[in-house]
Amino acid sequence: MRVAVISDIHANLPALEAVLAEIDRDPPDELWCLGDLVGYGPHPNEVVAIVRARADVCLAGNHDLGVIGRIGLQLFGGEAGAAARWTSGVIEAEARDYLAALEPQGSRSGIGLYHASPRDPIWEYVLDTWTAARGLEAAPERHVLVGHSHVALEVAVAEDGTQSGGLAPPGTEVPLDELSRLLNPGSVGQPRDGDPRAAWLMLDTGAGRALFRRIEYPIERTQADMRSAGLPEPLAARLEHGL
Repeated sequence: MRVAVISDIHANLPALEAVLAEIDRDPPDELWCLGDLVGYGPHPNEVVAIVRARADVCLAGNHDLGVIGRIGLQLFGGEAGAAARWTSGVIEAEARDYLAALEPQGSRSGIGLYHASPRDPIWEYVLDTWTAARGLEAAPERHVLVGHSHVALEVAVAEDGTQSGGLAPPGTEVPLDELSRLLNPGSVGQPRDGDPRAAWLMLDTGAGRALFRRIEYPIERTQADMRSAGLPEPLAARLEHGL
């Protein structure tokens, strides 16, 4: 089975459209989303509608849970909190109902799916091999997909505990073999690994491999819509730097 994996769209419609257009050039069997459809960006209702129509599996991220009131908005500080409050004010009932039906963890085809990590599906950031290894220890599945950090990552752990891997730039291909593996596709809508292009991951479970992908999108369109909506300027400015 071939699966396109996306995460952390953050209401960035141009980025999502670019990724889906690229995915549709060679359509996979399924599309999985690891959460955070909304927050930060200016297009929450449009993004939720597309993911609702396209995704075979979708998780809830911490921003999704904050916007619908399952976790308190006081947990989001600074610009993130301002954007979450703005999103809560504009989110439509249909989009809210869809987000409310999602959970921050699940599994599909024997692969563990977690918005943040197996140890804490809502909040833990996996940014290094040690944290990834602890997450794999906590997961019942051998292969795990996570989002949340906005950083494309691949970590493998052998039976003796040896850890390998790290950042996964575009074109990185890793096997889905006997090693335990944690993969983060990176962020569609707000990358934070120094590459502003929208990120996604292609899994091929039959061939036993995963390929990290990036695609350019019109960042200036998203920035213009953010500024028109009155969202915090630093959230718009960071998009062009991938930070």
